Formats: sequence, structure tokens, C-alpha cells
Amino acid sequence: MIQRIKLFGFELDAIGMSETVEQIYAWVAGGQRDCRFVVTPNVDHAVLYQRNAGLRQAYANASLVLADGMPVVAAARLLGRRLPGRVPGSDLAPALFTAAARHGALRVYLLGAGPGVAERAAVNIKARWPAVHVVGTYSPPLGFERDRGENDKILAQIAAAKPDVLLVGLGAPKQELWVNAHRHQIEAAATLCIGATIDFLAGEKKRAPRWMRRAGLEWLHRVASEPRRLLGRYARDAWIFPSLVAREWIATLRPAAHGGSPNG
Repeated sequence: MIQRIKLFGFELDAIGMSETVEQIYAWVAGGQRDCRFVVTPNVDHAVLYQRNAGLRQAYANASLVLADGMPVVAAARLLGRRLPGRVPGSDLAPALFTAAARHGALRVYLLGAGPGVAERAAVNIKARWPAVHVVGTYSPPLGFERDRGENDKILAQIAAAKPDVLLVGLGAPKQELWVNAHRHQIEAAATLCIGATIDFLAGEKKRAPRWMRRAGLEWLHRVASEPRRLLGRYARDAWIFPSLVAREWIATLRPAAHGGSPNG
């Protein structure tokens, strides 16, 4: 049984990267196509979660909720709720691919990113991880999530491709909302909501240097790379997130003052 901790209104699974990879392969080996899906909250997701009812429902239905951002891990530890560490979607997909050499061939479908990007990602995946077979790619048009015909087409393409794992890179919260809305129709053993990972795999965008990732500074690299798109978002998150941590801290003090456990 995977331990879960409560934080910012949702529950996080307290497992690391290797355990996550093994859990996903267990789903694949089980042969069920009931679309268990994985979300990886960072600071921005935690902020969005407070005011987006659809995202809250998606998190409630997710099979794994894994801490992506280092500030989320640090906040949990500050509050006495231990997490093994980060499990970013952009690291989870490569870790899953690497494990295919040990577990056997893995069938993957890439949904998201701009036109042609997923195809380039597929070429790079084949070259680097021969045991991973990209069985389909699709870059949906803008506003596709509101087009029933387009959604039916995407779901039919996924079903025909028979992937073990569906990687969805549509950005938050769109990817989580779409996967949750169609979770009973997605024919894959596991679906990962992985943000910009398809862009990274294609070489379309460059990840932060390893030392920045280890230091929890990947956000700074992303802002520097896409300031017009991300600066406003990160400024908002930097204003709101500390208040979420403070709220959690106050909540831990209340049961302690009455002799109860401070951990939720």
C-alpha cells in the first residue's frame, strides 16, 4: 500500500522514481486497459488547484499524484510530511523508457506539442531507447477539447494504436482535465500527464542543466527561456504559494494545540 500525505488540499503519493516506474510497468503487465492516470503537481498546479474544480476532480480520480516541483517537496518536509523526492514528468518518461530494456518492449503514444514535434520526439526515442515503440503521434488543433468529433477521432486513433502508455503533453490544467474527462474511453494501461516533455524529447525545448534541476532551480531556467509566456505565471505563483504553505502550517498547529497529531 502506497502511503499518501495531504498537502494543499490534495493527496500526494509518497514514492520515488524507481517505485513509480515499477508501478506503471505492473499496470502494463496486468493487461487492463482502464486508463490509470498520473499527475505531477508543481507550484503552479498547487495554485491552480485552489480555484479550479475540474482540476480538483481530476486529482481525486488520478491513480498516482507525484510531487514534481522541489518547492512542493520542501514544503511537505517543512510541515513534517516526508516525501522521498521529486518525480517530474520530464524525468519520469525517460526513466520509463530506460526500464523497457529490462521489462520488455513498451508501446507508447504521444499526444500533444506543436505540429511535427511529436514525430521528431518519436525519432529520438527510437534512436535512444530501441525497446520503446512509438505507435502513434498527434498534435491536436487549438480548442480541440471542445470539439466532440475531434475528441472521438483522437480516442479512436489511440484505441487503434493499442499503446501501453499514453503520454499527454498539453500543459496544465488542460491535459489533466482532458484525461479525466475521457478516462473511461482511453484504451491504454497508463496515461501520464507530462507537460512539455514531448518538446524536451524532440529537442524543441532545452531542459535546465542538471545542477539547476538538483538545486530546485529549473523554474528559473524556464522563465529565462520563455519570459513572455511564463513570467506572469511565476510571479503569481510566487505571491500565492507562500500563503498556501502558511495556511498548512497553521492547520498543523491546531491539532497539536489540542493534543492531536500534526500530520494529516
